[in-house]
Amino acid sequence: MAHQQSSQARLSPSGDTKDMALSLAPRLAYFAGVARTEHVTRAAQELNVPQSTLSRAMARLERDLGVDLFARHGRTVSLTTAGRTFLASVERALGEIGRAAEEVRADADPATGKVAFGFLHTMGAETVPGLLHAFRADHPRVRFSLVQNYGEAMLEGLRAGELDLCLTSPVPDAPDLVARRLDEQKLRLVVPAEHRLAARRRIRLAEAAEETFVTLEPGYGLRRITDDLCREAGFKPRIAFEGEEAETLRGLVAAGLGVALLPPPTVARPGVVELTVTAPRAAREIGVAWLADRPDTPPVAAFKKFLLSRRGNLLPA
Repeated sequence: MAHQQSSQARLSPSGDTKDMALSLAPRLAYFAGVARTEHVTRAAQELNVPQSTLSRAMARLERDLGVDLFARHGRTVSLTTAGRTFLASVERALGEIGRAAEEVRADADPATGKVAFGFLHTMGAETVPGLLHAFRADHPRVRFSLVQNYGEAMLEGLRAGELDLCLTSPVPDAPDLVARRLDEQKLRLVVPAEHRLAARRRIRLAEAAEETFVTLEPGYGLRRITDDLCREAGFKPRIAFEGEEAETLRGLVAAGLGVALLPPPTVARPGVVELTVTAPRAAREIGVAWLADRPDTPPVAAFKKFLLSRRGNLLPA
């Protein structure tokens, strides 16, 4: 393998690092094989490539790097100082690739693979633990990477490839996503126990037009639903506080900071009264969403099928 010194063929030291990496990557395993055997013919046999192909690849690698990686001794070769330095990094890179390949294969395993699953904060106390418990009765070794967040953030997680599936509300309608309605959850007007409306069981939302509200921050699905319901009732809510957790809002209602439209609590909270809203119809749809045209691994497909089988029976009674 004659070392060619053509400066026109070399990658410029000041050139783009990414371009250099892409150019060098296909030849790194070849280089490691020759370095391990110190014999081009033997390396070609182990790598199952023609010797001429391997020789040309090593010559081009040296030409592109602009350094001699091997010293030639007849039919054998040995690493130069530059070659030993390069080999240490190449072995680390190949090791990382191998570990990454093993990881993605493990994540796709039908029995022990992984599902990246997102869900709303209000689903975390009871709904999602119950779902996972039921699913794992038949798939005990499937692993989950769980993300608890608000709806828009989870949809971005789907688009970024960080999530496989998410439980969200409202059910999204976007061309790059597939979404299926699973269930519906009634919303209640939560008022302090000493509030003027606390003796009521039912209320029209318009009767709370003069109240101060505590709500979730803009971007949360429940905030959008709250704004839409108040608009339908003929008013724009006066906001005293915007938070990130429904149960934080319920605590602030108990403290007298305002009223809130919230889904039912997992455990009844003292200090508040929860009123049924008769008009407009106060409910939110809960759905599952995933990215369109993305192939499912077997564990993701199994969990998706399980979630869809829970239509109408997703939420605790």
